[in-house]
Amino acid sequence: MSLDRAQVAKIALLARLSLSEQELDSATEQLGKIVDLFRQLEQVDTDGIEPLVHAIELHNVLAADKVAPSIERELALKNAPSADDECFRVNAVL
Repeated sequence: MSLDRAQVAKIALLARLSLSEQELDSATEQLGKIVDLFRQLEQVDTDGIEPLVHAIELHNVLAADKVAPSIERELALKNAPSADDECFRVNAVL
């Protein structure tokens, strides 16, 4: 295993985790397996492979900005429960 119990206890302390003895043993085993998997990934030959920003190519899915007429103020305020001085009137949120 690549991590010992003292290292995992220190990680738990830094993360403000209160682990029982049984949980500490379990976390030591699980985190050790995770670190071992990353060590296996370090052995993969990545020479000549360019780093990727994303795993898949992304496209902008937003609609293009177009100037369009908006609703008239009077029509919008007509549907408001309460309006004053050409503005919507809402209850205070404190």
